[in-house]
Amino acid sequence: MAGRDKSTTESQSLSDEVEMWGSLVDAAPDAPTGTAAGAAARIDEEELLVSSLRPSRFDEYVGQDHVRSNLQIACNASKRRGDPLDHVLLHGPPGLGKTSLARIIAGEIGVGFKSTSGPAIERPGDLAAILTSLGERDVLFIDEIHRLSHVVEEVLYPAMEDFELDIVIGQGPAARSIKIPLKPFTLIGATTRSGLLTSPLRDRFGIVHRLDFYTVPELTRIVSRSASILEIGCSPEGASEIASRARGTPRIANRLLKRVRDFAQECAKSDISGEVAAEALKLLEIDEKGLDRTDRAFLAVIIEKFSGGPVGIETIAAALGEDAETLEDVFEPYLLQEGFIARTKRGREATDRAFEHLGKQIPQGRSAQASLFAKE
Repeated sequence: MAGRDKSTTESQSLSDEVEMWGSLVDAAPDAPTGTAAGAAARIDEEELLVSSLRPSRFDEYVGQDHVRSNLQIACNASKRRGDPLDHVLLHGPPGLGKTSLARIIAGEIGVGFKSTSGPAIERPGDLAAILTSLGERDVLFIDEIHRLSHVVEEVLYPAMEDFELDIVIGQGPAARSIKIPLKPFTLIGATTRSGLLTSPLRDRFGIVHRLDFYTVPELTRIVSRSASILEIGCSPEGASEIASRARGTPRIANRLLKRVRDFAQECAKSDISGEVAAEALKLLEIDEKGLDRTDRAFLAVIIEKFSGGPVGIETIAAALGEDAETLEDVFEPYLLQEGFIARTKRGREATDRAFEHLGKQIPQGRSAQASLFAKE
């Protein structure tokens, strides 16, 4: 009995401390940055800043015109009929706006929105808890859906098709299966690697769209919009300078804008002009083609250590001290898109453009060898 009283007293003491800490946070919004309250305030401010840069309506969403128009038609039709929207699969490189589109869809239909990720759903019970908490026609967004476990995926099939859960209770001869009805909902899945999705899961999505890299004019519009939200002056030349080095990705464009804003306010003491943006990006080691230090090291390894290739990705990863999967997912797509490297049957090969960009001399007879390998 004494042990229970002691446990109760300790629990009450901890509860009082938590409540006191919470009251200090609420009462001191302008606390010094070194305190816990200041840290919490900075985190909240940063989260609010990130979310504020996301578009909230289709007319604010820049780029991906073919995807946006088709989704808007589907949302309007669903809202008019009062039916749940078909399940949606969005795939493409990271940072192109898949999460933003999912939030916009929920906002346009006027329903609730819940977000999770494939690795976070470890057991069927986790998925069941999420699905049973959804309201009528709500949107469930699962990021990196290709990383769902096979056991969880099997539970998801009847939920997507028939809006019900098949749950097995008990073990052995006493086990029995029960069906739990779900409210009609819309699943929006996002993935950067659509090839890893199983066919049964992919076929259950009624709407499938791929998001492509953005053009410089589209990214310029995004940078200008974000600059106005961040309340920093940005000239068209400054926005274009940032956009041209953003690797066709809005997430990178907004990240670079924040760093250029820091430079403009602390060093240049001015708004973001073309010259200020160029100087800030030079300090960040991002060149005119949008390549950073790792990109240039990637190309330099192929050119300097392996005479331009071809060389396997595992060998490049070992030379750089990076993970091969990271190189394939993060760095290679842009280098391939811009024509700096080529994938051949024998491995990765640096193109003439890569030699020129790094200021290296193209070996004599290289073009003849390339055409010979192409014939093979």
